[in-house]
Amino acid sequence: MILLTFIGFTLLVAIISYVATLKTNENTSDGYFLGGRSLTAGVIAGSLLLTNLSTEQIVGLNGQAYSEGILVMAWETLAAIAMVFTAMYLLPKYLKGGITTLPEFLAERYDNTTKTITSGLFLLGYIIILLPIVLYSGSLAISTMFNIPELLNVSENTALWICVWSIGTIGSIYAIFGGLKAVAISDTINAIGLLIGGLMIPVFGLMYIGDGSIFNGTEILLREAPERFKAMGDSNSSVPFSTIFTGLMLVQLFYWGTNQAIIQRALAAKNLKEGQKGLLLAAFIKILGPLIVVLPGIIAYYIFGGNIETPDQAYPLLVNKVLPTVLIGFFAAVLFGAILSSFNSALNSSITLFSIDFYKQYFHSNASDIDVIRNGKYFGVLLAIAAMIIAPLIAKAPQGLFGYLQEVNGCYTIPILSIIVVGYFTKKVPAIAAKIGIVSGVILYLIYLFLKYFILDEKMMPHFLHVQAIIFITNVGIMLIIGKLYPLEPAFKLTYTQKVDITPYKYIKFFGIAIVIIVIYIYYHFR
Repeated sequence: MILLTFIGFTLLVAIISYVATLKTNENTSDGYFLGGRSLTAGVIAGSLLLTNLSTEQIVGLNGQAYSEGILVMAWETLAAIAMVFTAMYLLPKYLKGGITTLPEFLAERYDNTTKTITSGLFLLGYIIILLPIVLYSGSLAISTMFNIPELLNVSENTALWICVWSIGTIGSIYAIFGGLKAVAISDTINAIGLLIGGLMIPVFGLMYIGDGSIFNGTEILLREAPERFKAMGDSNSSVPFSTIFTGLMLVQLFYWGTNQAIIQRALAAKNLKEGQKGLLLAAFIKILGPLIVVLPGIIAYYIFGGNIETPDQAYPLLVNKVLPTVLIGFFAAVLFGAILSSFNSALNSSITLFSIDFYKQYFHSNASDIDVIRNGKYFGVLLAIAAMIIAPLIAKAPQGLFGYLQEVNGCYTIPILSIIVVGYFTKKVPAIAAKIGIVSGVILYLIYLFLKYFILDEKMMPHFLHVQAIIFITNVGIMLIIGKLYPLEPAFKLTYTQKVDITPYKYIKFFGIAIVIIVIYIYYHFR
């Protein structure tokens, strides 16, 4: 029964995605990479949320909540503010320029060299870090949570390889052969399932605590573990409250406003109004994210106490403890969808970056759209195979690798964010400033990591999010000074390509302000 439910829901998603893409012309760049610029608000919101939500968050953030409590919700709630900023200020400029990739804008604003460097940084981040880790962490969660070794009578290592190649193969089919629209449609359906399935865990968890009553369970949890409901972390926590005003907001802005794997969904909007509504809808739902990725960790802390050896085991153990057996198949399917989404979204964006910013630019400038798409698919196949080979090997890496890699991501996120922000909000900063900004950002952050891990005591060094804010301000300052001394002539002017209508959503300010007020109130309530 569990297996039938799992297969049934997974096949349903695949069939609906296939049917929905039949009318999309995927022999053009816009058709394949941006779904024909036809995505509506609901599809954009669903795809954004499920691209973001995967086992790294569901399992990892709940593990942190098990250890530290509600303060880790900053990674969820503050994302809503970043989405509002993107909807109001960045997306109108993106759609006005009619871009397919963010580096494509950088070529127009600065030069092709800046675009190439940025695309290379994005691709390295996806290939070396994101794709293998999504496959590994997702496969480990599925294998552990549903006891695949015992189910198939194989070793844990063999089970891991089976899960990696299963997820990787299915994700590749969506991303490589279906294009962005197939990815977005499957994301939307899985997002609905994940919201339902994800909310089941805290509901059944609270019922378990309250002997069948959600309200009694909530009351007991608040009374018995009040220290777990303090949102403002101190300097020793993983997310000190002060970082909200420094690097944490910059990381959120990079992720939701400039990360190709995420923003590509909004770039595919049929018009600015639909894109803005999609981002606002995703922001509202994101505020509820802690119910899925934080609250279960706190419930696990109450149920298991300090008896869990590794915090990341908290969520899988809670699922096995409180979820009725009849629902495990459905939950397995939506969790599988979440893992799949992060993988195929990153793979699709990698194909897009390679095809538009490398193949067409340097290998075959006169290539037709069909030729560009075909060679992008070849690259995607090789990339997927490489990720599936690398992913199981991560099991042999030292403990703590994931946290370290998340910190290392600052090497490229902050430099890219700084040159995009300066590029969009100034007109006379020249290309040389962007190149210096990228190089200085990477070098300064590498120096910080070297000092922290190899020279000085870790406790002597400031939090990495504070350091990222300092580097961002330094980068922007350097670029503005260069722009003042050597201004670009003539000044840059963003051309309206008229690919989509850029009439803004008339309630954008009202709902944007409402979202910000809700986030502030949440922090005030849990102060």
